[in-house]
Amino acid sequence: MSWADNIDTEAADVKCCASCGIAEVDDIKLKNCDACDLVRYCSDTCQQDHRPNHEAMCKERAAELHDEILFKQPESSYLGDCPICCLPLSLDPKKSVPYYCCSKLACKGCTTANMMRQLDEGAPNGCPFCRHLYAKSEEENERQNKKRFEANDPFALREAGMKHFDDGDYDRAFEYFTKAADFGDLPAQFILSLIYREGLGVEKDEKMELYYSEEAAISGDPIARCSLGCKEGENGRYDRAVKHFIIAAKLGHDDSLQRLKEMYKSGYVSKEDFASALRGHQAAVDATKSPQREEADKLVPTS
Repeated sequence: MSWADNIDTEAADVKCCASCGIAEVDDIKLKNCDACDLVRYCSDTCQQDHRPNHEAMCKERAAELHDEILFKQPESSYLGDCPICCLPLSLDPKKSVPYYCCSKLACKGCTTANMMRQLDEGAPNGCPFCRHLYAKSEEENERQNKKRFEANDPFALREAGMKHFDDGDYDRAFEYFTKAADFGDLPAQFILSLIYREGLGVEKDEKMELYYSEEAAISGDPIARCSLGCKEGENGRYDRAVKHFIIAAKLGHDDSLQRLKEMYKSGYVSKEDFASALRGHQAAVDATKSPQREEADKLVPTS
């Protein structure tokens, strides 16, 4: 009989406290274990009393639940879709343009099409998404950025963090990156993992580095995912490394696909898994293509 079939699970199935055995009735509500979904308790005291019997199983199940989330294939990369043409954005940063007026990232195809429209119509230069006119001076641009920053716009907070980071003010950079991540900025999460790894503006912390790397990977950051795969490979856990590289490759990440190719040659990746990763990678890359984007590449070649 497996550990999942023991008395603790039976207690959970019949909705009884795993410690004292009291059943859940109208005036007695049971709560799940904080870390796993295997058992329930009627009170904090019962949870404390039962911990020695449940701890090993709890850690095992918690690790399983964590891996289920960690190794789930994201539907798309953290970049998402272009807000104008609604096609997936390329992982190549040179094929997208950030717009600070509305904190949007637009593809090169839509950006170039908007530029050509403005030239043809003699229209003033503005954002292709929100139509906000570009700032006419550096002072006006600073005022716009300040307004977004004071509104806790995560995009603006990350940009402020990058400015302080480039200036060598790592303490302030860490503060802004943390705030941006707290407000949901996904790129800031992986940046924080690098900061914790290098100890820039904060003490080195491997647990926090891993936490932010995993959060970024779960959110669809293929670079963070590839980084996790490399770390797992360095630790000799090749099965986990392969899983990370496959997920990143299926998001269109070239480096992860190349690493999978090398691991396939070394016998760590099955033929079926490698073929699946190849198909997924090609599908992800093809999804970012369109006639408009191809035309933009011709008009404004990516260096």
